[in-house]
Amino acid sequence: MDRQGNTYTFLYASVMVIMVAAVLAFVSQSLKDLQDKNVEVAKKIDILKSVNIESTAVDAKDKFNKYIGENSFILNINGEKTSGVAFDVDLAKEIKKEDSDRQYPVYECTLDGGAKKYVIPVRGKGLWGPIWGYVSLNEDKNTIFGATFDHAKETPGLGAEINKEAFQKPFVGKQLFDNSGKFMSVKVLKSTDTSANLHAVDAISGGTITSKGLEAMLEDCLSGYEKFLKN
Repeated sequence: MDRQGNTYTFLYASVMVIMVAAVLAFVSQSLKDLQDKNVEVAKKIDILKSVNIESTAVDAKDKFNKYIGENSFILNINGEKTSGVAFDVDLAKEIKKEDSDRQYPVYECTLDGGAKKYVIPVRGKGLWGPIWGYVSLNEDKNTIFGATFDHAKETPGLGAEINKEAFQKPFVGKQLFDNSGKFMSVKVLKSTDTSANLHAVDAISGGTITSKGLEAMLEDCLSGYEKFLKN
């Protein structure tokens, strides 16, 4: 075969593409278990962080088993427990469904001393991509005990600040319902001071779209738990 001809070039390129694709597929498959484990550990770290328990990749599994373990469940829109494993629920898929068709996972955490907290996962859309997090509630199922949020690619120094303690800490003590029992969620407002408002926190300066996206995320995700929280 003429090595200077088009046929040889085409065949050579085709073989190289197939070989590289095969190697990449093999590597990807070989690393899948490790990747899945890393995702699982990261998820446990975030859940624990929402109840103010610091953990690392080394001890996250043990701490998760200690404080939560098997105490998690899935609800339907009516606040009734259904079958399934809460940890396996893919929120990215669930938020695309109608509210009545979604699965609503809850992680029940018992802290040292016996205090019980309920951790609810949330997911939505920021300026440039998905945002997500976990909100933990006290036993009254109304007052926020802790919150942690993260993002895929929000703007550094602006919307990306949602994963910083300075933004997350003001959520502590906020309430989801008013005195009449009406669901209020938590608003994210452009204000100089929302400390006296039980249903609002300050937005990120310069990160308005991400802030409003996070507000919409909380409204959309937490409202599905209303019947459970009121029960």
